[in-house]
Amino acid sequence: MSSSSSLAELSARNLPEWYDDAKFGIFIHWGAFAIPGFAPRLGSIGEAFAKDYDRAVAMVPYTEWYWNATKVEGSPSAEFHKANYGDAPYTDFKQQFEDGLKDWDPAAWAEAFRDSGARYVVLVTKHHDGLSLWPSDIENPHEKNWHTSRDIVGELAAAVRAAGMRFGVYYSGGIDWTFNRRPIRTLGDFLSSTPGGDYPAYAMAQVRELIDKYEPSLLWNDISWPTPSKSLYQLFADYYSAVPDGVVNDRWVAASLPRNLLKIPLVRKLIDWKLKSVLSKRSGEESKGIIPPPVPHSDFRTPEYAAFAEIQVKKWEATRGMSHSFGFNRNDTEADYASAEELLHDFIDAVSRNGNLLLNVGPRGTDGGIPNEQLRRLKQFGKWLRANGDAIYGTRPWTQSDGETEAGQAVRFTTSPGRVNLIFKGPVWSTQLLVKDLKLAGEALRLDDASPVTLEQRGADMLLTFNSACSNKIATAVSVAVSGS
Repeated sequence: MSSSSSLAELSARNLPEWYDDAKFGIFIHWGAFAIPGFAPRLGSIGEAFAKDYDRAVAMVPYTEWYWNATKVEGSPSAEFHKANYGDAPYTDFKQQFEDGLKDWDPAAWAEAFRDSGARYVVLVTKHHDGLSLWPSDIENPHEKNWHTSRDIVGELAAAVRAAGMRFGVYYSGGIDWTFNRRPIRTLGDFLSSTPGGDYPAYAMAQVRELIDKYEPSLLWNDISWPTPSKSLYQLFADYYSAVPDGVVNDRWVAASLPRNLLKIPLVRKLIDWKLKSVLSKRSGEESKGIIPPPVPHSDFRTPEYAAFAEIQVKKWEATRGMSHSFGFNRNDTEADYASAEELLHDFIDAVSRNGNLLLNVGPRGTDGGIPNEQLRRLKQFGKWLRANGDAIYGTRPWTQSDGETEAGQAVRFTTSPGRVNLIFKGPVWSTQLLVKDLKLAGEALRLDDASPVTLEQRGADMLLTFNSACSNKIATAVSVAVSGS
């Protein structure tokens, strides 16, 4: 197929229903970087770029970017590494990570993820440090044996599927520090650091190996892709042939002349000057996270520590860690984590606006354990979803996503065949709520206890009367059986 006809065929493909229905997935960032488990504490990734642009990539709160940060002299990570590991190379962490695998229990992970209400799991199979978490047959030409001897990908895939969930793979296609070892400081450095030479063939071979060996339901690339569009579209076509109901994300910006121009120092300097000027003006503002640009083909978009404020026609998936990092951070305390209420409220927002949530866990490297702070939040997700999941799973956006009560309490809407669901964010202490500018008629019930809810139209507003107060501090869902469309 030519690239143009291939793209046309790809674009005509419908989004598989399982992914639209699933709503909630678990992301796993785990690898050698989880041994040091360290990153600077400047707040969000957006704040790092706004406050310290000239070395921002070494200052981000992502522990999985540790290797690069240690190469930037004077950075907190470089100082931490010197104090704790001396001159030991980053590659030494591989053996310590593999030693910790003796305590790893993939079945226990899968059970915790299933009980959280997640319907799919995406494992980071190779992050920017290039370490492959499976015994790859594709040898890294620049770092010998830079893969695990234990098949982490295969073992977790089997455990996840045995627990009734879908399994997906993440691959860092745009960055690999074993192929490009130059320290990355600025966003210009970052955007221009996709390796050339023998890397494009290596990345393509590894992703094809992941597809052949594990048949992942999600193919989740990061940053960009090192080959031109024609071979990328052929990869997509071959993936869909191997996994007919598979999905791909949006971070596949193919190699092109404009991207190659970024490798020219003067061009990169001009880009950095412009970006620094723009981002410095945002210092002190709430971080908006990262929203990757649209690409010619994807099944869903992936805002990172960000979200869309309105219903989107195209499917999307919010992705974030529970704290500021994806990988395990040894210094995180309870205060560094978003509350279960905040995470669930963002999840409800996303679902009402045609989104999913891919919520990250960052296990320890020393024993494969998931920190208790993260497990507690997963359990709270599971508890709420067991009671209210009918307003989430299998739903679609309604005619509007947002509403509010007379008292200013936020309401979100979803719909499923014959039903409209109202989700009130936060506790409902009164037995009556007046929702502004809402007209609905039908039998209503509260999902957490199946008790009836009376609906009464009050002009343009609708009054809901409950049998008792709904004191769940996270949210209360009401389902209304309606006739017609």
